[in-house]
Amino acid sequence: MANQYRAAEPDILKPLLDRAALTSDSRERVLGHAAGLLADLRAEQSKGWVNRFLQEYRLNSSEGIALLSLAEAFLRVPDPETADLLIADKLGDADWRAHTGKSSSKLVNSATWGLVVGRVLVREGESGPLRRLIARAGEPFVRQAVGAAMKMMGEIFVMGRTIDEAMRRMKKPDNAGFTASFDMLGEAARTVEDAARYFNAYVDAIDAVGNDPAAGHSISVKLSALHPRYEVARWDKCVPELAEMLGILARQAADKGIALTVDAEESERLEMSLDIIGRVAAMPGLSGWDGFGMAVQAYGKRARPVIAWADGLGRIMNVRLVKGAYWDSEIKRTQVEGLADYPLFTRKAATDVSYLAVARDMLDAKNIRPAFASHNALTVATIMEWAGNGRDFEFQRLHGMGDGLYERLVRENGYKCRIYAPVGGHRDLLAYLVRRLLENGANSSFVHQLADERMTEAEILADPVAKIAAVGGTRHPSIPLPVDLFGASHRNSMGIDLSDRPTLDAITRVVNTPVALLAQPLPTPDVTDAIARAHAAFPDWSRTPVTARAAILDRLADLLEQHREELMAICVQEAFKTIPDAIGEVREAADFCRYYAQAARDRLIPIELPGPTGERNTLHCEGRGVWATIAPWNFPLAIFLGQTAAALVTGNTVVAKPAPQTPAIAARAVALAHQAGVPKDALILVPGGPEVGAALTADVRIQGVAFTGSTATAKKIARSLLADDERPIVPLIAETGGINAMIVDSTALPEQVVADVVASSFRSAGQRCSALRLLLVQADVADTVVAMLKGAMETLTIGAPGDPATDVGPVIDRAAYDRLMAYRTAAADRILKTVAVPDDGLFVPPTLVRLDRIEDLTQEFFGPILHVATWEAGQLSDTIARVNAKGYGLTMGLHSRIARSAEVVEAEARVGNLYINRSMIGAVVGSQPFGGEGLSGTGPKAGGPHYLHRFCAERVVSVDTTSAGGNASLLSLDEGGI
Repeated sequence: MANQYRAAEPDILKPLLDRAALTSDSRERVLGHAAGLLADLRAEQSKGWVNRFLQEYRLNSSEGIALLSLAEAFLRVPDPETADLLIADKLGDADWRAHTGKSSSKLVNSATWGLVVGRVLVREGESGPLRRLIARAGEPFVRQAVGAAMKMMGEIFVMGRTIDEAMRRMKKPDNAGFTASFDMLGEAARTVEDAARYFNAYVDAIDAVGNDPAAGHSISVKLSALHPRYEVARWDKCVPELAEMLGILARQAADKGIALTVDAEESERLEMSLDIIGRVAAMPGLSGWDGFGMAVQAYGKRARPVIAWADGLGRIMNVRLVKGAYWDSEIKRTQVEGLADYPLFTRKAATDVSYLAVARDMLDAKNIRPAFASHNALTVATIMEWAGNGRDFEFQRLHGMGDGLYERLVRENGYKCRIYAPVGGHRDLLAYLVRRLLENGANSSFVHQLADERMTEAEILADPVAKIAAVGGTRHPSIPLPVDLFGASHRNSMGIDLSDRPTLDAITRVVNTPVALLAQPLPTPDVTDAIARAHAAFPDWSRTPVTARAAILDRLADLLEQHREELMAICVQEAFKTIPDAIGEVREAADFCRYYAQAARDRLIPIELPGPTGERNTLHCEGRGVWATIAPWNFPLAIFLGQTAAALVTGNTVVAKPAPQTPAIAARAVALAHQAGVPKDALILVPGGPEVGAALTADVRIQGVAFTGSTATAKKIARSLLADDERPIVPLIAETGGINAMIVDSTALPEQVVADVVASSFRSAGQRCSALRLLLVQADVADTVVAMLKGAMETLTIGAPGDPATDVGPVIDRAAYDRLMAYRTAAADRILKTVAVPDDGLFVPPTLVRLDRIEDLTQEFFGPILHVATWEAGQLSDTIARVNAKGYGLTMGLHSRIARSAEVVEAEARVGNLYINRSMIGAVVGSQPFGGEGLSGTGPKAGGPHYLHRFCAERVVSVDTTSAGGNASLLSLDEGGI
């Protein structure tokens, strides 16, 4: 399946097109059946809440976006002040009045009136007539009106708040003839406690449904809800554990005589899920039970091989075929990780083709009992055509969607249909609701097209096979391959697919193989001689055309990728990088080289400047001379080469000093640079400690310094550059650390917050300049967020950096270890959570420390130590000011669903990089130029459009073109002759 995963879209689609195609006679019959189904659907629209909703609030309108954003967050906000801010933010600018009374659905109109009232109250001010009218009710009136609208939205998508309520609802006349597959909405466990709670919910649900097996209902299970670390890197641990838990649930379901289906999730987990499902399918005692099943997502390129795999298990398998639920996140992940190709189809019509081809395989399979989940009339009619008179399969639909599509088929034509029925409280369900609306309300989806009265029947029932054949099965033009993500700026670096277990195993072996270079001591440098050689090499190198220098950087980037595994091994063994961090290190170094190469081509060319007639003015960028680049140990390849490459491509020669802890990776990088074409005397490595750095910066021949490290060292360098009154004033580019804060309000999704906090605080053992040091949580939700954070910390794996399961490796050296452990001892009475670590090695336990006040943290602790404090609702600006007052300005994060809050932080935070609703680490070259201000650095930002010019001397040449007699430019106009 791995080859299928990486293959190009046209190659995958070619056999699918043949399999999904209809004959002309079949096509005519299918269109006739589909037209009838379409008529049923449109007739039901007058009663169908969801179809009316999608028609009234299109997802590309301000109202649709506002409503979804409000629905996603409102019910989890506990405090009235933030709830009011959220309402004002989402309702204030949308035109809700235009929707009042226009829908044929009373539910839609009732919800709309609640939103209209809310908008009027948040917009008209304190003296408005409606506000005066309800002054006695006050702000709760607004919240109640909006809350009613939100709950109304939730109820239509949830079958019941409990499994018993859901089963009672299935007995209502509206659901006569239908069965249900109940989903307990365990989206993903973040903690062991979450997983236990979801497991118990499944046990209870199976028990309840099993009390009436004749009803035919079933249970759907998400594996990610049963384990907080359902990840390929933990395959050997979580696969047996999940197989055991799923086996318990399967045996319980078998004993009760009901069916159980494993839901499909993200593509990187597919191989794991098949291993788990295969183990359970082979368990003793389940061979005679025909209720075990799985879901398959048709948008995945491996959907067809998965069906063949399921058919070959040697037992009956229930297979639910769905279009797919994670398309946008799958696309982004592939781009971010720089993978060779997408694991899924990039066109909606291609997914439809895949669905039909796979459906046909399922109908022909010997050991598969098919279930086709679709709201698409053409898809349903096609399956009916292929099945003929057969009825040994079932259709499925989401609760709240597809009303009218299956009623006549079930009640008059003998087809079976199962309703996928979410169960849970509204607070948990609305994020689910939003995803389902986005998934089924996208402009290309059948549900959205059906709700659009402008769409003709021919457009809605257009043949997806013909659509894909017309474009040759090519990828969607708006979705470039990851390598082309940055367009003309630079080629994206190549990543490694660590979700492919054979690839991960191979990489693990490589990075743990001892590197000979690490055993070879580097020669003691002669700093004075190195500077002299670089000084002598400067004239020739500076005269090398910028295009030639840029080409050398491109070759260097290629060499970095060719030697990627060797470089990763050095990073793991010398700098204690984990495997994902080692990949990131090499990728960022290559990105720097390619980005600066193209930037030099684009921005270092002579610029003709305006001026009076008869004069030519040209701005040139030239190298300054010899630069000293001083790199840190925490990014010993990426930052080392980033600083050096920028200095080289601008025409300077470089004497490069790596951190004393990581000289080997720097030596290998310099060797590759020389191999790429950099003259040996244009780039000279001088490994060593502070004494080498001091000798470098003190030498008057050094014409610039690029430094990354501590604020104290940056200040020391700045003073040394000014110590000699006779020395020219030279530039210093310094990137230092910071007390980086993340602000979380009560609208934020706690699960997302915790995932981003753990990554930002503890990845790389907290040894990133950008790492989160200070978590500031709104007091109203602090207990919930902190409890979940503690549970997530408990799942961290601390160990050897070359182990793919490791989350947190050792710190860099004994001095760092002693400094951090001494602080932990001093803060012992304020530690809220710590994690056990191995006895041997420089492992600092990930630690959560409570602060009474923001001001209590006065310095950066460069390791896996996170501080947490609270702030009060309504005090966002004050909180930002208190963080600003520390004087640092590197990174800041915000988690909030209130757009106005994001605007406030953007306007008031004095930081170089602000991250909203995401982690605070992993700045990407060219996309998120990195660097701080204040105590956190000088700028300009590394990997940004202004960086190279700081390495240049700018020179202007002005020429009087009339000095040789006459103004040729004017004379050529033929207007001034005699």
